[in-house]
Amino acid sequence: MSVSVKCPICEKAVLWVAESTFRPFCSERCKMIDLGDWAAENHRIPDKLPIDQQLSEEYLAELEQDMLQQDNTFFKP
Repeated sequence: MSVSVKCPICEKAVLWVAESTFRPFCSERCKMIDLGDWAAENHRIPDKLPIDQQLSEEYLAELEQDMLQQDNTFFKP
């Protein structure tokens, strides 16, 4: 028994079998359209928390100091 799903882009029926190379998409074209949408950030997971700029700067400064204290020549002048 094969399962049929709708292509997320064009909604054509796609059989969910090994021979359906681009599943869940019906074709490479639809797969690339979806990839382009992700790259353009048309699909994204929303960030519900606002960024506290002051806290972010303080945290970054702490991280930089921690890295400088380590014996890591990459971060040393």
